[in-house]
Amino acid sequence: MITPAEIQSVKQRFGIIGNSPLLNHAIQVAMQAAPTDMTVLITGESGSGKESFSKIIHSLSLRKHGKFIAINCGAIPEGTIDSELFGHEKGSFTGAHEARKGYFEVTDGGSIFLDEIGEMPLGTQARLLRVLENGEFIKVGSSKVQKTNVRVITATNVNLLKAVEKGKFREDLYYRLNTVPIYVPPLRERGEDIVLLFRKFTGDFSEKYHVRPISLDAEAQSMLIRYAFPGNIRQLKNIAEQISLLEENREVNAQTLSRYLPADKARLPMALGSSSVDSSDFSERDILYKVLFDMKKDMNDLKKLVLESYQSGGINSSIIQKHQGLFEDLESGFSQKESIEGNPSYQVPLVLDSQKNSSMNEEDYEEDVIEDIIHEEDDNSLSLEKKEKEMILKALRKHNNKRKYAASDLGISERTLYRKIKQYEIE
Repeated sequence: MITPAEIQSVKQRFGIIGNSPLLNHAIQVAMQAAPTDMTVLITGESGSGKESFSKIIHSLSLRKHGKFIAINCGAIPEGTIDSELFGHEKGSFTGAHEARKGYFEVTDGGSIFLDEIGEMPLGTQARLLRVLENGEFIKVGSSKVQKTNVRVITATNVNLLKAVEKGKFREDLYYRLNTVPIYVPPLRERGEDIVLLFRKFTGDFSEKYHVRPISLDAEAQSMLIRYAFPGNIRQLKNIAEQISLLEENREVNAQTLSRYLPADKARLPMALGSSSVDSSDFSERDILYKVLFDMKKDMNDLKKLVLESYQSGGINSSIIQKHQGLFEDLESGFSQKESIEGNPSYQVPLVLDSQKNSSMNEEDYEEDVIEDIIHEEDDNSLSLEKKEKEMILKALRKHNNKRKYAASDLGISERTLYRKIKQYEIE
């Protein structure tokens, strides 16, 4: 069992400031995972300090005397990342004038930290999976299988599960990397830690610029804690440096501090289902569904009105009041309400005499029109069902019949999708 004193010792050793429960939990998990060779996935926003946790894990592991290399996968061009990680043979590509060892060969017996793993190309992901599974890799331009014994620590600021759903990240690699997950909280979730970090940064800058340290009054401290800090620790450090360098008055109040805090953009709630679907795709589909079903409802209401009017011999006030929603958006040159109330027996002839077939009596004509309306309603309903079935089939094909991902793509629950599959008898 790791004690609070041991956690505090690690904080002092690696210069980690703060006492928030989320931060302490992340450090505790890192300390527990360090002595093992398990793969670790560190998640958290950019600037939250993920690299510090990779150093904790390596320094407390049995590989602490081996090499440790930190690689930013997003900073290496796609065309050269395989060469950087696994090495290449002489003449394997243009510019390869001599053979080169990759990071996995150089760090044999040590640890490698792959930051921004979500930016790694799919081809490189397949190579990395082989290293994790078998400890094997092949240099670019070679056919010889080489062995390596490397502890892999990864980090990302993106949701890898979403990347898996979109086909941008291998599912098998995700579960292989996520053996030990560590969540590093953003600055806005660390409460009083923000003030402690600000005090540390302003103290460092006061020594650097040979000025008196900055101090915040109570109102300014509250403002600092309430601020969202989208740039996390990097942003806080920059603000501390600006204030330390520019402010003549070393006692900073809330009004002064507000000049250094950029406008805090409101964090709007996401649309339902947007967690697993692109917002643009979801909005377009959501609007399309709404328009189609609203049209279907209006058409059905209109058809009922027509049927009732035929049965009663015309559109009278009771029918119009019953279907009042159909007339709310009509703009006419007279008040419909006044016309109906002023003449309760008012009727609008539904069928003009010129529209009737001279060889057909009124009763036959009415039956044909009603039959056409019923058929049209059936066709409309079938058309919508057909479109819905087509969209379900398309989503299932896209995700290789995986209902979970298909349901997310359609913006419906997996249970609803299962019911629709049975309804439409989809194999």
